[in-house]
Amino acid sequence: MEYEQITYEVQSNILTLTLNRPDKLNAFTGRMMLEMIDALDRADADDAVKAIIVTGAGRGFCAGADLSSGSNTFNADSAGAGLKPDGGGLLTLRLFDCLKPVISACNGPAVGIGATMQCAMDIRLASEDARYGFVFAKRGIVPEACSSWFLPRLVGISQALEWTYSGRVFGAAEAKQGGLVRSIHKPADLLPAARDLAHEFAEQTSSISIAMIRNMMWKMLGADHPMEAHKIDSRGVYFTGRSPDALEGVQSFLDKRPAEFPGKVSQDMPVFFPWWETRHFK
Repeated sequence: MEYEQITYEVQSNILTLTLNRPDKLNAFTGRMMLEMIDALDRADADDAVKAIIVTGAGRGFCAGADLSSGSNTFNADSAGAGLKPDGGGLLTLRLFDCLKPVISACNGPAVGIGATMQCAMDIRLASEDARYGFVFAKRGIVPEACSSWFLPRLVGISQALEWTYSGRVFGAAEAKQGGLVRSIHKPADLLPAARDLAHEFAEQTSSISIAMIRNMMWKMLGADHPMEAHKIDSRGVYFTGRSPDALEGVQSFLDKRPAEFPGKVSQDMPVFFPWWETRHFK
């Protein structure tokens, strides 16, 4: 797919996806959704990509849905003018199944889908210029992009309800205090900080291990008993413990040298992966 509303740049094993409609504060469209999903598919298939950073071009991260269709923007039955119902949910569901760590570098206003898409990313960094708003009640709609699942798990139910009930736009300091973001940075330091963190994930780690860990942690948020974790932990340890990556991990430690893990996410994942798609997993 040719990208018109995002940019895709890989440097030193780190992919930077930039929402790229700066004249519209990167307002979200159906085209942007499709491009982001395609970019995630592409990244998962590329063994050179070890981690992903998502940011916005210009002074905004994403100002929410593009409202240029007017009052019928959210009316999917409005003669083709409205947005498809919860296109943001298709994006966050794709993020949920991603094989690579995803870091948000929020550089400015992030409202509506601009805020909720970040809830499906693993770690969120904020610029001092970042602003967040779960403004759905003020637009006469409800939260989308699976945020009724993600947001309470990130910040707790009371904080999630306060932000969504009020619909107010708040700054990076409140976002950090509420548990939405990890750290706040000066604007010029935001992307370097995100890249430093991404390199921690990408260097001296097994890509197979990272892909498994990411999905084990996210999928277990919905488990109803620790036995569900024990099932996949046991399978995962059995598989990885016999793998070339485990042999290299131990030998490099004994040799006191950097590890060179041979495993490739594109072809060496366990035969039971993705296990959550098997309804009768035991």
